[in-house]
Amino acid sequence: MKYITGIHALNLRCSLETCGDWHQSGIQWTRPTIRDSAESVFGDFGIEKNSNVPENPGTHWVADHIRALLDLLAEQSFGYAQGMKNDFICNDAYTPLIFDKVQLLSRVSYWPEICEFMGKEYGLQWLNFLQQRNISGRLENAS
Repeated sequence: MKYITGIHALNLRCSLETCGDWHQSGIQWTRPTIRDSAESVFGDFGIEKNSNVPENPGTHWVADHIRALLDLLAEQSFGYAQGMKNDFICNDAYTPLIFDKVQLLSRVSYWPEICEFMGKEYGLQWLNFLQQRNISGRLENAS
């Protein structure tokens, strides 16, 4: 399924109780970031219908805020995802779900960078999660 994601999706309302990013006027909307869910380890998780996409009339499939951030991590766009916990999600109730989904990326070659990013965002919560699941934050886990 083709859907809008990344910084564009973070700037749209979704069904989650999250903050998102509200800089809509500073975003180029004529060509939003489109991905295909069939090409992602996350499948159709977190994709919902949205009819309020600026400069794009009609109804579109759009990543919710969690999925948009997961896609940014999967694309190694850590700069755009910076502020994930406190600026975009703003709701600790979603932390276990986010950790479970991020773990799906543990076999990519840039897993250590993802772990470093998550450690900066979530601190000891992330390190405890890795320990509890016996997941390494180093490359040898990403075979």
